[in-house]
Amino acid sequence: MKTVILCGGQGTRLREETEFRPKPLVEVGSRPILWHIMKHYQHFGFADFVLCLGYRGGMIKDYFLNYEAHANDFTIQLGAKHEISYHGAHEEADFRVTCAETGLETMTGGRIKKIARHLHNEPFFLTYGDGLSDVNIQKTLDFHRGHGKMATVTIVRAPSRFGTVSLDESGAVTQFVEKPLQDNWVSAGFFVLEPAVLDLIDGDDTTFEREPLETLARNGELMAYRHDGVFLAIDTYREYLLLNEAWKRGEVPWKVWK
Repeated sequence: MKTVILCGGQGTRLREETEFRPKPLVEVGSRPILWHIMKHYQHFGFADFVLCLGYRGGMIKDYFLNYEAHANDFTIQLGAKHEISYHGAHEEADFRVTCAETGLETMTGGRIKKIARHLHNEPFFLTYGDGLSDVNIQKTLDFHRGHGKMATVTIVRAPSRFGTVSLDESGAVTQFVEKPLQDNWVSAGFFVLEPAVLDLIDGDDTTFEREPLETLARNGELMAYRHDGVFLAIDTYREYLLLNEAWKRGEVPWKVWK
C-alpha cells in the first residue's frame, strides 16, 4: 500500500529555513522532517512512498539519489570503468520512493490527482511533509477498512494558543493551565483514502481540504479516527527550534521506531 506525502508547498511561515530548501528537508535532529515521517510509516510495514514535489523539488530528488552514498561507506572506481561499491547497509533499504513533479503552484488536491497513475487504482495513505506524530498507522488502516467508507482522517484535540485562568469571586486565581487541550478536534493530516476519492478532484486549483473533503463529509463518506497521542506540526521557526531542542534532550515522543 502506497503512502503519498505532499511535499510541494513553499513553507512561507518557516521562511528562515525554507528560503533555500523545501520544508520537508528542514532538519530535526540532523534528519529531514520527511525522513522522520517515512520512518514512521516504515515502522508499521509501509515503505512504498510517492512524493508530490513542487517548491525546490529537485533538492528532494537529489537527497534520495545520493542517499546510498551518504548512508554508507563506498568505494568508487574512477575513469572509463566507473563503478561504485557500497559497504554495509542502512535501515532504509526497503524504501521505495517515487519522486513526482506536481508543479510549483498546484494546490493540494491537484497534486494528488497528478500522481494518480502511481496509485494503480488502489487505496492509499496520504499525509503532509511537515507533521510528526506517534499515531498507530496500522490501527488507522484497520479502522478505515472496518467502516467501509471512502475516506478516513486522523484527528487530534487542538491545544489552546494561550494559558487558561480560573478565578474565584474575589478575583484570585484558583487555577492556571498553560495551553490546555480544547474540546475541539482538528485534522492531524494522516488520511486513508479509497481511489474513488480522486474523482472528486477537478484540477490543479483544487484544494483537497475544501471541495473534496467537504463533499465526502456531506455525503457521509468521511470518518474520523481519534488520536489521543502526540501530534506536532512544524509551521514556525519557534516550533522548529523547540523540536530540535527536544531532540537534543532525548525527548522524542513521535519516534516509534527503534
